[in-house]
Amino acid sequence: MYTSYVDSDSQLNMGKTRVPDVDLVIAFRATKNGSLSKQQIREEARKAEQQYKRLIETLTYAGLKAVGRRGEALGHILVFVTCPPKHVEELVKRERHSDFLSGLPVTPSTSAIPLSPSDRIRLVHAYISSTPTDGGLGISSDAPEWDLVEFIFPLHDREFNEAWIRSWKPRNIASVHLERIRDQFGDALAFYFAFLSSYTKFLVVPAILGLFAHFMLPPYSPYYSVILCLWSIVFVEWWRVHERILSLRFGTRGSFKVEKRRAQYKPGLRWWARELRVLASVPVILLFAGILTTILTGIFVFEAFVTQLYEGPGKKIITFTPTLLFVVLVPRVLAVYQAVAVRLTNWENHAHKSTHNASLTLKTFALSAIVAYMGLGLSAFVYVPFGEGVMRWVQAWLFGGAQTNHGIAATLRDMLNGTVLTIGKDSTLVADAVKGVSEKIPDSAASVWDANPMNATEKLNPGRLRDQMFAYTVTNQVVNTFMEVGLPFVLRRVEAFRKNKANGKGKANSHASGTVSMGSNSSSASDNGNSLKKRVVFEDEKERGGMAERAFLDGVREEAALPEYDLFVDYSEMVVQFGYVVLWSTIWPLAGVMAFLNNLLELRSDAFKMTVHNRRPIPSRTDTIGPWLDALTFLTWLGALTNSALVYLFSPELLPGAVSVSNANIGTATFEANISETLNESKLAVEEHLVSASGGLSPSSLPWGVDGSSSPATLSATKELLLKAVLVSLVASHGFILIRLLIRHVVERMFWRGSGEVEEREREDREVKVQFLKGNVASKGAPKFVGEVLIEREVGGELVDGETATDSMEFWDHDEGIEEIQRISKEA
Repeated sequence: MYTSYVDSDSQLNMGKTRVPDVDLVIAFRATKNGSLSKQQIREEARKAEQQYKRLIETLTYAGLKAVGRRGEALGHILVFVTCPPKHVEELVKRERHSDFLSGLPVTPSTSAIPLSPSDRIRLVHAYISSTPTDGGLGISSDAPEWDLVEFIFPLHDREFNEAWIRSWKPRNIASVHLERIRDQFGDALAFYFAFLSSYTKFLVVPAILGLFAHFMLPPYSPYYSVILCLWSIVFVEWWRVHERILSLRFGTRGSFKVEKRRAQYKPGLRWWARELRVLASVPVILLFAGILTTILTGIFVFEAFVTQLYEGPGKKIITFTPTLLFVVLVPRVLAVYQAVAVRLTNWENHAHKSTHNASLTLKTFALSAIVAYMGLGLSAFVYVPFGEGVMRWVQAWLFGGAQTNHGIAATLRDMLNGTVLTIGKDSTLVADAVKGVSEKIPDSAASVWDANPMNATEKLNPGRLRDQMFAYTVTNQVVNTFMEVGLPFVLRRVEAFRKNKANGKGKANSHASGTVSMGSNSSSASDNGNSLKKRVVFEDEKERGGMAERAFLDGVREEAALPEYDLFVDYSEMVVQFGYVVLWSTIWPLAGVMAFLNNLLELRSDAFKMTVHNRRPIPSRTDTIGPWLDALTFLTWLGALTNSALVYLFSPELLPGAVSVSNANIGTATFEANISETLNESKLAVEEHLVSASGGLSPSSLPWGVDGSSSPATLSATKELLLKAVLVSLVASHGFILIRLLIRHVVERMFWRGSGEVEEREREDREVKVQFLKGNVASKGAPKFVGEVLIEREVGGELVDGETATDSMEFWDHDEGIEEIQRISKEA
């Protein structure tokens, strides 16, 4: 990474020179983006100089070492912070005392306590960013008095990252070394990889079951759906217990009791006032959910019906219009909603980050779930039962024959029933709402739109549900993997090429003009923009540590330019995938297979993304995956509803034998007469139609329009069948509650109450508390809950004690921050 600035001799010297021992880096932006006058720039520079001096003084007075270096652009400063070993030891003891007094499990310490890199980073970051009331310095980008602090981040351990990425071999692709991950990235990331690994292993069941169901069982098999629902309940309840066991192993059970308060928290708000503020966000969520539902429904109608009726020029281009509409409209609505959700969550004034993130996560995921699942819901419960009715209404609407001025309810009824009396109010084209017979089709209309209502059936796709499932579980996952791993590489290569090209031009211009001073370089660079000016600043740097320090700083600047790692995105991706498997894989059982194969790669791609394409995340303590467990529980309940409805409506195994597809080759008039004879025969025909329309049987010549375009009897039968599906779903919901209670009880008894590991850790915790109560904690030979702290760092493959570490670069002896800020005034 540093070879572009270091020759071979310098690389040999770097091997002998140890990099600075840095805990955290604070990104300080002295100038804000935007066009400012010279006077405004000078005022901003004076303000930045005062805040920067206060920042360094605050860190130094607190016992930390802090120096500034130039960042990637003019006015951007990187403040390097390290905590002396004695101070780290005090932070460790203070935390363990707090844990003990708050009831967290504290194991007896008979020897030195090894301090992991993630614990050290977390302690130092908490000390810097926590509010003064919690014993911190209050330095945070969220604090109004530190508005020029952009963010705080730790540096990547590149040796560990490379070794970790190489360790993901095909033979152990699903195994996760949780202790190594926790030591480097903290509890939150360890919980995520534990969840991802466990979920991937559990996916073996629906993968095998899906293969068997796809090749051996009929479509929409009730056996597959029942086993799938049971599997989802077992997994969620098992994870509920397993994360508690993990919290005992990590020593974080009950960590919310010692969580620091947010910098934006304003004390004094009563609990009921906060609850009212939380409830006040519900109408806003419903408003945006309604807007998003309207947009998605409109795109669905346009894609499923309008594009199918279009016969004019550019038909292939028109078919991509729904995708373009989705890309243009939906992300913008979600972006606006996200901004509103953030403001609402801040207004709720949560004291702790965990509750703040939980509230924001539930708000955000609610609309993400609508985007993910609504397309399949519309296809299953609108397109399949009422496809031809909607198609006829769209035909009438295109030619001005559909009445839309008699209320929303009546319009929806006409749309679903297909009860449109005329098509083309200015033409002689007339279609009977029952028989679908057309008298005349104008040539001008037929050249662009298919106005013949007899063709409505041919325009509908019985395999639509399976096509959508393939797109969501295969195509989307491939695209997401490329967006996460491949696209950042491409963008960074393009950006590097652009900068190198600009720097090459700048060097050529500088050499031609013969300028060597800073002022002349700056003036000659004005024609080439900020990129050239930034490059000249770097060329003038004279680091005291030589090329080794230059290479180190270049690497830090690259990390500072990376985006922040967002754990929400990875959790959301996995929970949405879980929803596809649990809610909709009855449509296409191979969804479980695709999810399993994707997750085998997801384990490595997430590790790669986190270590290469994002800044190193700040470690945090947690004892749960938080609101995502609630989301999983909700999806298991919703899966019981959707599976029961899909099986009841579309399973060919539930069809009575009175009506079969072999009888469908009779004429249309004869068929209509037969299904009008009795209501029972109409119900049988409707059931068979739904099974055929959903892909449960091969397409037949039966009319699709059992939704009202055939006879009133079939319309009544369709409504009755859908009503029964709702009742079946409600029964399944109650059955889900009973079965979940039984499974939860069994899982608790097997994996929690009967666990030897849990009993052992609880026994150790009781012993420490008993010794403390007896007053023997400090006595000789008694177990201590706070021992000595062993602070070691791995440098160049060797463990180096924190006390004996030397600054071979003289990195902490000089500061460039004030000089960089003063440069802004000179440039102005």
